[in-house]
Amino acid sequence: MKNNIILCGFMGCGKSTVGKILAERLNFTFIDADSFIEERENMTVSEIFSKKGEPYFRSAETDVTEILGKSNGLVIATGGGMMLNPKNAESLNKTGLSFWIKVTPETVLQRLKNDTTRPLLQREDKETAVKELMQLREPIYADACRYHIDGEGTALEVAERILESISSFDPIT
Repeated sequence: MKNNIILCGFMGCGKSTVGKILAERLNFTFIDADSFIEERENMTVSEIFSKKGEPYFRSAETDVTEILGKSNGLVIATGGGMMLNPKNAESLNKTGLSFWIKVTPETVLQRLKNDTTRPLLQREDKETAVKELMQLREPIYADACRYHIDGEGTALEVAERILESISSFDPIT
């Protein structure tokens, strides 16, 4: 039986890009949780936030964790807020190994400088928004994820760090 790999971290940390690399290397299926929700809702995350509100979206995240938690052989890129709910973190952690991809606010701002799809960053002062949200979320990510990975550098470098961590205890069979 295969375990899942769960990637969490702040928006722009590279969960999706790194996740695709990991899935290919491990012969797993890649799932982007936000895309999964978008398909189920037939709306983008931004549309869900504007039409149905953040509480509705967070509820949809919980539904998705329960669905994905029943599968094996997945690399799951969680949404930036998915692991903030302890129920979501618990459901996903039961199915595999969770990795927090840590990046600096400067890295997030650089990676998302032209991104207009992040509802929580649709404000004038993105730098303040990123720093405030990261300050709130990082302790939760630290508690929610068993392994902490340096997310600076290329997606391939980050994926290699995760693969090295996995190979050191070989949990995947």
